[in-house]
Amino acid sequence: MSSCLPSSSRKRVARWLSCAVVSGVLGNTAGAWAQASEPEPTLPVEETQQGSSATTRAAHEAAMMPGFAALVDRLLPAVVNISVSSVIHPDDHQSEGPDGSTPSGPQSSPFPPGSPLEKFFHDYLHRRHGDGKPARQVQALGSGFIIDPSGVVVTNNHVIDNAQQVSVTLSDGTEYPARIVGRDSKEDLAVLQVKADRPLPSVPLGHSDEARIGDWVLAIGNPFGLSGTVTAGIISSRKRNVDHGLYDDFIQTDAAINHGNSGGPLFNLKGEVIGINTLIYGGSGGDSIGIGFAIPSDDARGIINQLRQTGYVRRGWLGVRYQDVTRSMAEDLDFHKIDAGKERGTGAIVAEIDKGGPAQKAGVQIGDILTSLNGQPVTGQTLPRLVAGYQPGETVHFILWRRGVYQNLDLTLGRNPEEKDPLPSDTHPPEHPVKTLRELGVKLGVVDQTARTQYGLTDSQRGVLVMRVYDGSPAASRGLAEGNLILQVGQQEVNTPESLQTALDRARELKKADILLLVQDGEGLRWVAVPLGGQPQP
Repeated sequence: MSSCLPSSSRKRVARWLSCAVVSGVLGNTAGAWAQASEPEPTLPVEETQQGSSATTRAAHEAAMMPGFAALVDRLLPAVVNISVSSVIHPDDHQSEGPDGSTPSGPQSSPFPPGSPLEKFFHDYLHRRHGDGKPARQVQALGSGFIIDPSGVVVTNNHVIDNAQQVSVTLSDGTEYPARIVGRDSKEDLAVLQVKADRPLPSVPLGHSDEARIGDWVLAIGNPFGLSGTVTAGIISSRKRNVDHGLYDDFIQTDAAINHGNSGGPLFNLKGEVIGINTLIYGGSGGDSIGIGFAIPSDDARGIINQLRQTGYVRRGWLGVRYQDVTRSMAEDLDFHKIDAGKERGTGAIVAEIDKGGPAQKAGVQIGDILTSLNGQPVTGQTLPRLVAGYQPGETVHFILWRRGVYQNLDLTLGRNPEEKDPLPSDTHPPEHPVKTLRELGVKLGVVDQTARTQYGLTDSQRGVLVMRVYDGSPAASRGLAEGNLILQVGQQEVNTPESLQTALDRARELKKADILLLVQDGEGLRWVAVPLGGQPQP
């Protein structure tokens, strides 16, 4: 699997846990057996009594160590193996995941629309596509856990990325097909749904914020297909930022987690899930070296709830650029904590404000230092995650420092204008899943489970489905056909007929002669300029 951190010359690389190494303890055990088999020397009575006392103390200390067997018996049935079947095409070297990132390769024709040279250009691209190499069927394994007896399963997004089929296997060997309810690439979480003929064993989400460094934890998962593997360790650190993404806030553990543990639970001794195992630091082979990272449950809870309700995630937007306040900055500005004497202050200093954004509307100024959000301390590292925990439209309370004075500020968060359209969910379809656009001469629909089955689409394929093209229409003149996917209008990604209609209305307002569509068919991607103004009668 690909590494999840940039390469560094003298630094180990954190890697996805999508597939896991059996961490050996046999060498240490064998050494202990060898020592135990050596004949014990005869000791004087005094030394024997001292030895007996030491043995008693050791036995007592061993008895104080926690045993996990009873806890594991209770937790194992709720931990599942996830098997993913994917079709990899020869040119699938770019992500086309749920964040809407576009596969590489779309090229527009330099020739006039409809000309013979344009057709030659497209034919050349199609012949070149994949160099004639066949697609490959691949299998991948990961882990997950059930959070609701109705069959709701949580795992990592990267486990089910590009999935054509997903199945979930319980600890007793029962296998169920799974449907992807929702997924979020930014936090690397996904929610699945299985339909069982009985209530399934489940485990609760705990409160990771209450976990302390040094607390015992258990990791259960599917390393290298070794289902039901249990490892124990402690919380090595919290709030780790490993430069993986904007919302880094990982729990670090030394419990052995490896490839295949991805999406599996990290339990506390109450049997609560306090983390979702996601990353490891590993050697060149990706083997575990006792440094693993899990998404905290208190970060994941809101994401999981949104995925269950809507199939996608909305995050609040502040509309500022900021930096962490360094020690030298605090000294130069004489910035101190509120009611803390001369103790250096911490926060996020505003460097730039988006015009018309929520921060500008609320009166935030360049140079302000944001110190807390709804009572939670803020730094340049934690601010993105804290803001993202709220929905657009929610009003939050900031305490900020401005030119030596602390002030209170209420701010209504907005929606990031650069945020892509939410992907339609098979569980929660849009209000208008089918729409006919007379201007183009097409009938459009969402990519739901029925469409995936009918047209052989994978879960990773997104866009607006062409359900029908009317004879003599502008779309027909440009070669659009039933089963095509429209991915973009101009540079704007679209995932519902409504969003395509909005883009069409915008083009008409700008008095454009045609509308540029990025279309995907069985042979690849191509840009198509469709003229506006036609009114075919379906």
